[in-house]
Formats: sequence, structure tokens, C-alpha cells
Amino acid sequence: MDAPNTPIETRTLPYGSAAIAEAARLILAGEPVAVPTETVYGLAADATDSAAVARIYAAKGRPSFNPLIVHVPDLATAETLAIFDSAARALAAAFWPGPLTLVLPLRPDSPIAGLVTAGLTTVAIRVPAHRAMQALLTATGKPLAAPSANASGAISPTRAAHVLASLGGRIALIINDGATPAGLESTIILPGDPPRLLRPGPIEAAAIEALLGQPLASAGDTIIAPGQLASHYAPAKPLRLNAVSAAKDEWLIGFDAVGGDDSLSPAGDLIEAATQLFAALHRADASAKSRIAIAPVPNEGLGVAINDRLTRAATR
Repeated sequence: MDAPNTPIETRTLPYGSAAIAEAARLILAGEPVAVPTETVYGLAADATDSAAVARIYAAKGRPSFNPLIVHVPDLATAETLAIFDSAARALAAAFWPGPLTLVLPLRPDSPIAGLVTAGLTTVAIRVPAHRAMQALLTATGKPLAAPSANASGAISPTRAAHVLASLGGRIALIINDGATPAGLESTIILPGDPPRLLRPGPIEAAAIEALLGQPLASAGDTIIAPGQLASHYAPAKPLRLNAVSAAKDEWLIGFDAVGGDDSLSPAGDLIEAATQLFAALHRADASAKSRIAIAPVPNEGLGVAINDRLTRAATR
């Protein structure tokens, strides 16, 4: 689906009652709005309104086969939309509200629009912890589909300025509540036997395995959740991974002992690196250099999620 042809005015309002009221008005009128979550900024629309969801796809230029995550205020609401087994309830009790998305069977009477699930019989759903998204859920009284608020395949936004740079002229409103605390999209789990890790994220696989008492299997090849496209989160410039030095035409993003033009974390802190990842890629994309290089990041803990994003960003 193509992006809108006629640019519109994109306003940015600071978080507060006026911003939430205006955002709710737009959403109930069928328009998408950018709002921060604890992971990244999301482009939220009424998940029960097919036309509103189509406007998300149009603004992002998002492939229609890539499902969207539905955000709800609490577990009780989630259970009206999806079927929970004991494992799903245990995960929700442990990690909601928070950056965990569960892919669950869609209830036959669920009002969720087919465009949200990309025609699948499952739905990706989570309860966010961020005050802005929770306030918007309360103000609209609707489940909100909210993929990352950027053009499809581009770098995910962790600040309002990133949203404006990517979607300015395509959406009417951005709620600005500062930088997102996690800086990475949610962990996505498909409960079952075995449970599957569909996307690494802020909640580490080890914590989920400890709760469930069994290891997580890999995602497999079928796209049933957001973030499973091979090429995703991509800057406009070519990206080289595991670099310890830069060529003349490269902007080097360092980590730990590897310095550069920028750094995910000079101290080698993976939490800091996760929160800085997309902001650093945005700065690199805006630099005068024609290519980007990034230092090695340990493939452990949060490093698994960081490397997942970097591998997809480097795939062309």
C-alpha cells in the first residue's frame, strides 16, 4: 500500500491531558497517531476499524503480510480478544504490563480487524507499561494496533524527532514524552509445546525459559508476528557489522573498547546499548558519510536482541 500522496500537517504535542484528548479524538475519527511506549514510539489506530488500520499501512508503506501488535490496557481485555492457556496466563502475570508480546489464537467473536492479523488466526497482543499509551487506551476505550512509528523497514523511532523525520507529512499528530526507556521492540513469544521465541527483545529468553520450565524453540520460517522480515529496521545507507575500525567513507558506531564517531556504550553496558541503538543508527544515517559500520556486540543477554536488529538492518 502506498503512502499518502498529499502531505498533511504533522503536529507534535507534549504528553499531557490535552495531547491525549486530541490523540483520542483523531483515533476515534479513524486516524493513526504516534505515541510513545516503553519500547519504541508506536503508530496507534483503532484495531477494530479496518479503514483506520489501512491508514497505518498507508503511512508506513508496510507489507500487508506483516501483522501488527494489538495493545490493550489489561489482561482482562486481552482475554476478550484472544484465547489464553495456562502458559500464556503465567507469562502475562509475570511480565505484563511490559515489553512482552504474546501470539495467541484469535477468539472467533473477536472484533479485531483482519488487516491487523494479516488474515491469520492468531493475534499478537500485549499490555504496555508506558503512561502515554495507557492513557490513550483509557481515553479511546479501544484496543490499539500500534507498529513502530516509522516508514516500513526503516530505523525504529525512540524519540519524537525520529517519528517526525520518518512520518512527517503522513500523520496528523505525535505525542512527545521523551526518549523511550527500553529502546527495543518487545520480545515476542508464541506459547505452545514447545514455546517459540519469535523476536528477541527487552525481556530475555532466559527469564521466559525459567518461568515456563522449558527451552524456547526458534521461530521457524513462517511470518506470524511483527519483526520477522529478514530485512527490517534498516538505515538508508549500507551497514557493516562487527567492525573494529572504519573506512574513510564509513561512520563508525562503537561499543565498549571500540571507539568511533558515536558509541552504543563506551562502558560496554548492554542496557545502555539497547536504549541507544536506534538513535545511533539515526545519527549515522544523517551523517555525511556514505556507509555505516558498527562494532561487535556480545551475543548474550540483551546483546541477542541487539544483534537480531543489526542483522536485519544489514540485510538488503
